[in-house]
Amino acid sequence: MSSSAQLLLPAGNQLSRLLHSPNALLDTTMDQLRTLLAVHETRSALRAARVLGREQSSVQKQIDTLNRNFRALCGEPLVVKQGRGKDVLITQTGEALVELARITLGDWLDSIHECRRKLGTTLTVGTTRFMLDSLAKAWHHVADEFKERDVELKVVHIRTRDIWSKLESKQVDVVCGSVVTHAGKTGHLDEFDVIEWRRGGLALLTNLPEKRLGASAGVGELPRLPLVVPGDGLIAEFLRGWFGPDYRNELDIAAEIDEIQYGMSLLRSGLVQGCMIVTSGLGVVAANQELREGTGLRVVELKNDRQPVLERLVGVFARKEERARFPADHPLNLLWSAFEAEAG
Repeated sequence: MSSSAQLLLPAGNQLSRLLHSPNALLDTTMDQLRTLLAVHETRSALRAARVLGREQSSVQKQIDTLNRNFRALCGEPLVVKQGRGKDVLITQTGEALVELARITLGDWLDSIHECRRKLGTTLTVGTTRFMLDSLAKAWHHVADEFKERDVELKVVHIRTRDIWSKLESKQVDVVCGSVVTHAGKTGHLDEFDVIEWRRGGLALLTNLPEKRLGASAGVGELPRLPLVVPGDGLIAEFLRGWFGPDYRNELDIAAEIDEIQYGMSLLRSGLVQGCMIVTSGLGVVAANQELREGTGLRVVELKNDRQPVLERLVGVFARKEERARFPADHPLNLLWSAFEAEAG
């Protein structure tokens, strides 16, 4: 830059500083940063190459370039070989750059996604496993238009415990799922746009004899029953609402599970004698012998006789008033209208 051009920029000007960035820094690419992250996570150029789908020589060449450039910039390389068959060593400078690379690439991806989302070229829907069919039915209303406009629909699996956090962090635009709420009330749901499909309660699947447990039981009886419960999710939210955050010490938990199917198989095997809390809808399916894992188990009605009276709300959720910021033909509004049509 000529001296006359430099005079146009005030001392300490951020642009001036960036214009004078060293070439060793400017030559660093995002692809190199991604490779560095892969090596950091796998601790090996060979394993990083497998993750990236590249040749080891290509990965090693990028690491050598980064080492050379940052040795010149900072005084030490980023990655040091430890010998054949041994994990590489990430230096202090390397660790600092890895964290910077993770933030930089993450911010770029988030910003690009946000631009695409606002322009209506992408839409991300989170759905629980049992709501996939509902999403598929709504999708049929908009599939042709989305395809014609080249709108990308991303579907991600979401767990009940993550519904609000995924929405608030804008990781998803719409959620199809079930949440726990007080009977007849919306509560904190007022903070979101909601299409309410139905409300329901819970039931018990059990291998206990009828003399031990009849055709129905109240929530207040749960502490006296051996229970098979999930570690987290919708059922855990009910238990926290009824018995507090320390509910595990209030209940007789015979087994803790990650999947409903495993819980049913566990009860059917007879290894555990007890009850598993399920949604009333799943109880109906089990009672009709439509679940192979539930064969031989009895369905017991669970009465909501304990305060607070809680129920399950099945529906579709989005951030409050966000749809109003977009035109009617924005993909978010089109899919929302499709959900409303199915709910109706």
